[in-house]
Amino acid sequence: MAVPVAFFALFFAYPVAAIVGRGLKADGAWQFGRAGEVLSRPDLLDVLWFTTWQALASTALTLLIALPGAYVFARFDFPGKQVLRAVVTVPFVLPTVVVGTAFLALLGRGGLLDDLWGVRLDTTVWAILLAHVFFNYAVVVRTVGGLWAQLDPRQEEAARVLGAGRLAAWRRVTLPALAPAVAAAALMVFLFTFTSFGVVQILGGPSYSTLEVEIYRQTAQLLDLPTAAVLTLVQFVAVGAILAVHAWTVRRRETALRLVDPAQTARRPRGAGQRAVLGGVLLTVALLVVLPLGVLVERSFDTSGGYGLGFYRALQSADASGSTFLVPPLEAIGNSLRYALAATAIALVIGGLAAAALTRRAGRLVRGFDALLM
Repeated sequence: MAVPVAFFALFFAYPVAAIVGRGLKADGAWQFGRAGEVLSRPDLLDVLWFTTWQALASTALTLLIALPGAYVFARFDFPGKQVLRAVVTVPFVLPTVVVGTAFLALLGRGGLLDDLWGVRLDTTVWAILLAHVFFNYAVVVRTVGGLWAQLDPRQEEAARVLGAGRLAAWRRVTLPALAPAVAAAALMVFLFTFTSFGVVQILGGPSYSTLEVEIYRQTAQLLDLPTAAVLTLVQFVAVGAILAVHAWTVRRRETALRLVDPAQTARRPRGAGQRAVLGGVLLTVALLVVLPLGVLVERSFDTSGGYGLGFYRALQSADASGSTFLVPPLEAIGNSLRYALAATAIALVIGGLAAAALTRRAGRLVRGFDALLM
């Protein structure tokens, strides 16, 4: 435990304590009254309200769109299923700058929708919500679909033999078994969208601000550390509460269920209804996941004189002076690879030691440290 605890203390606990100390401590005395002043400001209450309701709306919209996908990946077997599973996972690991650029190319000024129909959604809440669904679609598909694929379908079939309709059997048998997984996925999506920064900063513009964006603005632009410290504590408490509830749902999900091999539950879609569900999911993935990335790729070839490889040739430039690049592109790629390798090595060492310690010891202290690592 020594190395993970030291790493956690140095790179997380100390910075958070330092921010709070610099913001709320003056002349050696704590100024806790500043918290009441900050939290009573109407503009900051509006930020907290927007942060909360956009996260709730993003979570509800993600569940509504992704749960049919979880069902299709869990219960259907069709050509290209593994490729499609990989495609829907791609957005989750993309940088927010790439996602923001892709949605600007689709929804923004001069974007595809603007060119075709004169429709612009950038600087609106709809662009933020759609980008959040794009990011978190895979969270629901993987979390809920992974459990759904292991539920024995014979339990639902037995309920139907006993007289329950299709919907009633699903509601009384399958849904209760899936509820912990749905709750866990919803909480993770809410957490990711509650702490959203890049998507809101790029697509929302100055009209919208989440807690994360406001903390950055108060710190970097206004140099108001007391306000930033209070907002940091508010976000820290909110994230801690979400993670505590998430840990509880995970423990519930791990309770005994009658699970089977996923290969035994997937089958070819039968009937017009199942084919329609599969077609709807494929169309959703095409519009929500493939289209924004496809537009971004198309724009990378679109030069002022038509389509060409001019932008790609510019990546080979060895000199950043006189161009839009601050660093030569090949050097930037090398920096990214070096940072990724270094971060991976550190994470493997620290995470491996923490995992070894957490699996060999029990108790509230260890469970608390596990939550802090999250």
